[in-house]
Amino acid sequence: MDASAWDELYSRRELVRGEPPNELVVEWVTSLPRGRALDLACGEGRNAHWLATRGWEVTALDFSAVALDRAVRVAAAAPRSVRERLDYRLADVTASDLGGEYDLVLMIYLHLAPEERLQVVNRAICALKPDGILMILGHDTVNSTQGVGGPPDAEILYSPDDLVASFKGRLDIDVAERRSRETDTGTAIDALVVARRRGLGSQENRA
Repeated sequence: MDASAWDELYSRRELVRGEPPNELVVEWVTSLPRGRALDLACGEGRNAHWLATRGWEVTALDFSAVALDRAVRVAAAAPRSVRERLDYRLADVTASDLGGEYDLVLMIYLHLAPEERLQVVNRAICALKPDGILMILGHDTVNSTQGVGGPPDAEILYSPDDLVASFKGRLDIDVAERRSRETDTGTAIDALVVARRRGLGSQENRA
């Protein structure tokens, strides 16, 4: 789907003021010390907004102008300290400069063709600080046949093993697993990977 298709999709949705963050993002990020975060394909900003309320400085990218307009409208009701920590940018994550020195990069339900996904993963890794964390969550490959919801195109789905292989040994893996998620229409199956860029004192960086 291109940006105009996502604009149309978001336009059909009712704006949910203060939509809660993804549960797994909360599970993994709550215990982390606050820092700088990058949210790729942030949509209406639910995860970015939550991070900002917890003291994170957040850059959030999406190529849907409608989604970002809604994210800004939700943020407008937040305290100034939260708004000042949010930087929403209209950008295509497959082509934009991601910057760097992030403590956390989120790729939450970002589904791309395999070649594009690999490019974004590579650039996300480069955007991390040493010891920075990359979190990827999306519809698992088996969800198209064994789960509910998600894209019908199996090519843009992935497994935890697919993601780990794409790191090519550059990250230390904290978790790589399938997660079941209950929805109104049944059980969805997601792929979750949380990994850390090796620190300055690691063997790889000393070589």
